[in-house]
Amino acid sequence: MKKNSVSKILPVLFGFFVMGFCDIVGISSDYAKDAFGWSNTMTGLIPSMVFVWFLFLGIPVGILMNRFGRKNTVLLSMVITVLGMIIPLLSYNSATCMTAYALLGIGNAILQVSLNPLLSNVVKDPKLLTSSLTAGQVVKAVSSLVGPYIVMFAVTFFGKGNEQLWYYCFPILGAITLVSGLWLMFTPIEREHIEESAERATVSQTLALLKSKTILLLFLGIFFVVGVDVATNFISSKIMTARFSWTKEAAGTAPQIYFLCRTVGAFIGVFIMTKIADINYFRINIVTCIAALLVLAFVETEVVDLVCIGAVGFLCSCIFPIIYSMAVSARPDKANLISGLMITAVAGGGAVTPVIGAATDSVGIIGGIFVILICVGYLTYCAFGINVSDKK
Repeated sequence: MKKNSVSKILPVLFGFFVMGFCDIVGISSDYAKDAFGWSNTMTGLIPSMVFVWFLFLGIPVGILMNRFGRKNTVLLSMVITVLGMIIPLLSYNSATCMTAYALLGIGNAILQVSLNPLLSNVVKDPKLLTSSLTAGQVVKAVSSLVGPYIVMFAVTFFGKGNEQLWYYCFPILGAITLVSGLWLMFTPIEREHIEESAERATVSQTLALLKSKTILLLFLGIFFVVGVDVATNFISSKIMTARFSWTKEAAGTAPQIYFLCRTVGAFIGVFIMTKIADINYFRINIVTCIAALLVLAFVETEVVDLVCIGAVGFLCSCIFPIIYSMAVSARPDKANLISGLMITAVAGGGAVTPVIGAATDSVGIIGGIFVILICVGYLTYCAFGINVSDKK
């Protein structure tokens, strides 16, 4: 790969690090729950505040991106994120923290719509696109992995051990986002060519893409794989607390293991998918994931449960880029619109956690695990029922 191309790819890939900040909702929700005395159901709304914006913004941003350009849209997302991370410092209460989560979600929704296709501006070889997208997921997974450490660092260093000052993690995320934005801003990236008809695209034209059975299945696949990701992150620490009476600090190990395994899985997946077909890798992983979740549901042993949580992270790490790249490859002429459509489905992350919170309050932690199993059940259908050659 040319040196000039690498210099353009690196700032784009670093944007995936910012993308991973939305996963901070897992551990930070535990601190917020104690700080404000929330129930599990109320705490389950925190991921919703982050991920619901994908539902409302995905398609409009995909359309506007045709006019403003992918790079400019990425920069807009980072401005919104930085502003959101400042708010809790100005006034700290449950409302301002929810506002910060909301702006984090808005910025992240815009970022995910624009950053994935921006990568294709600097990676011209279609054969390398899936691997590049997976590499982006590796960077995102690293960000998710260090997220709990950022929260704990904020409590330990800035809060001097006072857990009520957990929200000091927000300005740290804002500072990193600012660095990422400045790096990208000063990196020259050729703007993509958009047909005049695409610039006049509408929401109805974007939704019309769902008339394709293939696109519809992939859309729902994104919905449920993000639901599995966010839900496992959300419930992992709560499993260890409910079953084994772990402290909040000790239970924070569970999402760290999840993200570590997801990082390793995405990294390994980059190489494995150069050897076997993406869809075959998808099928192997999703069937194994069902087995891991069943063990997690019925075996209450600390080590076994942690291994199963890590296994879910590893096995689901490459499913998002596989589904996304399949959708873009199906209609490359509609890449921006498909990106917006697919990122709309990321709202699945916000839709699943309230259900898990309610299920946990009603029937216990096993109820939350079975909600995740239902999501994985659909992904299994998607893996075996989709016809990758059918673009109708």
